[in-house]
Amino acid sequence: MKVTIVISYYKALDNLVIILNALNSQSDKNFEVIVSEDDFNEKTIQFIKETAPTLEFKIHHIYQKEDLGFRKNIMLNRAILTCTTDYMVFIDGDCIPHRHFVKEYRKNLAKAYFLIGRAVMLDKKMSESLRKEKSIHKLNLISILLSNSKHKKCTIYSPYFQLSIKTRGLVGRNWGIYKQHLIDINGFDNDYIFAGVGEDVDIEWRLLATGIKPKSVKNKAIVYHLYHNKVYSELNVAKNYELLYNKQQINNIKCINGLEQLLPTKN
Repeated sequence: MKVTIVISYYKALDNLVIILNALNSQSDKNFEVIVSEDDFNEKTIQFIKETAPTLEFKIHHIYQKEDLGFRKNIMLNRAILTCTTDYMVFIDGDCIPHRHFVKEYRKNLAKAYFLIGRAVMLDKKMSESLRKEKSIHKLNLISILLSNSKHKKCTIYSPYFQLSIKTRGLVGRNWGIYKQHLIDINGFDNDYIFAGVGEDVDIEWRLLATGIKPKSVKNKAIVYHLYHNKVYSELNVAKNYELLYNKQQINNIKCINGLEQLLPTKN
């Protein structure tokens, strides 16, 4: 089954260059890519237009008409509408996929489950080097073990043996699901207008409520998270958790303001 990789992207072209290089080097070529940009940036538009013919996969670029702040969930819903396959994998625009990333998602996908991968948190020095060289050749076990990166155990690629039986919560930077399961809950909730919670914690509780279960692909579908300064405030995260709590009390598993609300109205 062909899958769709959705890259949530915002003002980090140096990162996107590396991510597309990594996707172009995948061991499994059965995928398409959607760059879901929560911005309007002519430089990015031109870059993708020039780069697309050199890629071994089909790439779609969707973006806002203007930058009005955090509207990631709206763009994720637009990615669902753009997607031409039955299965979607979500990564962030600061996460580089391992060369067997697509292979492992395709191998492990299963109905009534969402897959959760993990990330190696690269240190500042290695991240800056990768951006400068626009290359992924330094992304190997030895160099990462010798660095100050975090979650180094996640670097170990183990396709046949489960190194950990622990399943952690859904994190938006590395997870996958059948598109229909998202459609059934009206996609992502557009009410979240701050980073954090809305694009992962909220979607997770609603999926769990419908009986969709988590399945770990830790040490299988690996991403390398590029270092950057913190881009969200604890106050806004707290506001999101308050919004989440209120939504859970109402128990609208199929959100009120989501995917369907972005569809063209019929006259």
